[in-house]
Amino acid sequence: MIVAEAVGRALAACGVETAFGVVGSGNFHVTNALVAGGVRFVAARHEGGAATMADAYARMSGRVGVVSVHQGPGLTNALTGLTEAAKSRTPLIVLAGEATEVQSNFHIDQAALATAVGAVPMRVTSPGEAVSRAAEAYRVAVEERRTVLLNLPLDVQAAPFDGPVEPGSAAVPSPPPGAAGTVPSPGGAPASGGGPVWAGGPAELARLLGEARRPVFIAGRGARHARRELEELAGRAGALLATSAVAKGLFRGSPWDLDVSGGFATPLAAELIRDADLVVAWGCALNMWTTRHGTLIRPGAKVVKVDLDPAAFNAHVPADLGVEGDVAAVAEALAARLTPRQGYRSDEIARRVRAEGRWRDVPYEDESGGGRIDPRTLTIGLDDLLPRERIIAVDSGNFMGYPSMLMDVPDEGGFCFTQAFQSIGLGLATAIGAALARPDRLPVAALGDGGALMGIAELETVVRLGLPMVIVVYDDEAYGAEVHHFGPHGHPLGTVTFPPADLAAIARGHGLAAVTVTEPSDLAGVAEWLNGPRDRPLMVHAKVTGEHGSWWLEEAFKGH
Repeated sequence: MIVAEAVGRALAACGVETAFGVVGSGNFHVTNALVAGGVRFVAARHEGGAATMADAYARMSGRVGVVSVHQGPGLTNALTGLTEAAKSRTPLIVLAGEATEVQSNFHIDQAALATAVGAVPMRVTSPGEAVSRAAEAYRVAVEERRTVLLNLPLDVQAAPFDGPVEPGSAAVPSPPPGAAGTVPSPGGAPASGGGPVWAGGPAELARLLGEARRPVFIAGRGARHARRELEELAGRAGALLATSAVAKGLFRGSPWDLDVSGGFATPLAAELIRDADLVVAWGCALNMWTTRHGTLIRPGAKVVKVDLDPAAFNAHVPADLGVEGDVAAVAEALAARLTPRQGYRSDEIARRVRAEGRWRDVPYEDESGGGRIDPRTLTIGLDDLLPRERIIAVDSGNFMGYPSMLMDVPDEGGFCFTQAFQSIGLGLATAIGAALARPDRLPVAALGDGGALMGIAELETVVRLGLPMVIVVYDDEAYGAEVHHFGPHGHPLGTVTFPPADLAAIARGHGLAAVTVTEPSDLAGVAEWLNGPRDRPLMVHAKVTGEHGSWWLEEAFKGH
């Protein structure tokens, strides 16, 4: 056995179940060793896709993600996906060959690249430490919820290994029940400044809840495991319930569910959150997206953050009180000591949530016509057709609010949102990783035309894996964000607009079924596919209207 094989076997023994990658000479042996150890390997067509698939898989499965890449260009190709994972604190291990000879064409400072994007660099430097370093990479990924680059120098990989490949049980942690919802900046400092925060326990939070007349809970990534505990506490405190975008669906079915807070919030949700006198963020950093640059927190409102990571307390919107701990445990302890009260809950609020609580309840003027369909009409039609048990992955871009706001999900396991780095082109790979994590649900990829064309190589991966995926492309023949951001100021737009592309034909060429949608009646083709054997993935090439930009993207540009 050689060192590369020992590393692969050790990670399999740690509990890795699925790995993604593109195999070259520098990661050939470690990848085969993973497979020999019982790990499923998913071959992507581009390393960027592989990294994003592993990220999405980890988010939706609760398991550590693994991506295997060649040295040098294999790693640089994966870098955007790795940055997204690092910013999102996804537990991910990157196995990369490493050319340490400076004369090699493949030589770059891979550790410096990892550090630059917020990942944790590690290296196997000798055969004797191969297994322990693999186990340490696994530990850091799980316990610290970090993206780890484990560099495998080519000469060390090829060295003989003679020893056990199973780490001791003490070296292999179990995945934690939840994740911190904050992303510290490099060096561990909070992402933004703020005054001093007193980190107190549940007793002080219980006092604030007992005094609040209009409490709102906003749950983030770190609360996705804690629905029962949060609903119990919210019921006793009289709190309304909302989530960040990444936790969309967590409180689905509750009569007090306001859905997503922030840029995607309904007018009602924005109104009620803005009127709150106490906002409790559970595993949620309250970043500019979740709070509309802080405007959803009214002056004088108390802000509390409950998080595993104290760096969250002063990040973005500074907290008046920080409680360090697991969301479920803290909520359960509070519920046991809180006297029930009405709080923000009333018959009138319940009636308004029923009547106005979803974007579908908000009237709009349908702009379909001239061979194009209004993206709102398209999304509502798809929402009606698609089975409830779905998992939706959304790419970035001008279109992204339509599927995020108008397409429902059954619970927190139904929405995969890789947006921490705001890169377009990750959506299709995200959907693949999510689909493999949740094979019990219909995977739906929502893409813009620009992002779809960036990630189009992975259409072959969807077909090869036999995924019954619905890929919806919102095609306005442009980079819509730039069109609507710069166009109103009279800037030329020739660099961000494009001639028509027959995306349905491209999809058929890859082996997909496809339907082009220009008006609501064309959705009959989607219904036909849903009622059939679903033996091929489906592309819905929607030619959407583009006269108006999305207001949520204009909000986003304020943060640039």
